[in-house]
Order: sequence, then structure tokens, then C-alpha cells
Amino acid sequence: MSMVLAAHEIYTTVLAQVGNPTPETPPAADKLLKLVRYFTWFVLLSGVTAVTYGGGKFAWEKWNGGSLESPKMVAGAMIGGGVATSAGTIMNAVIGS
Repeated sequence: MSMVLAAHEIYTTVLAQVGNPTPETPPAADKLLKLVRYFTWFVLLSGVTAVTYGGGKFAWEKWNGGSLESPKMVAGAMIGGGVATSAGTIMNAVIGS
């Protein structure tokens, strides 16, 4: 029983020394955030381009009476856009804050 108390004492002493660290911004955080904003802009632009292209192809296939493959493209672009725009929320749910 005394070993358990000794282990508990060492454990609480070590935890008391750790404390509560304050978060600090990394040295190159502003450049990294700028890169993330550029990447976000590119993802949104490519999503809008994919939906526009898929919609145009859908109209062309419908008008020519060909096989309809473009609805899958539009659905894929919409699902990909939903995942891309909710990436921050997904990461907060996985990592937790």
C-alpha cells in the first residue's frame, strides 16, 4: 500500500510541475496561414469549375441524346466540395478542442 501512495505522490508532484502551458504562435504561422488561404481559394475555384463543367456537359449530353454520365460528375463535385468546405469542422471533431 505504501508503494501505491509513493507512486501517487510522485505522480502528483510531476503533474504539479508541468502546469498549464499557454498557447503560442509558431514562428512562421503567418506564412502557413497565407498558404492555407490560397489552398482554400484554389479548392473553392476548382469546385465551382467542376460543377459548371459538369452542368454544361449534362446539358450537352441531354441535347444530343447521348448517354448521361455527367450527373455522376456533378454529384462527385458537390460531395467533394462539401467535404472540402467542412474540413475544419471535421478536424475539430476528430482532434477535439
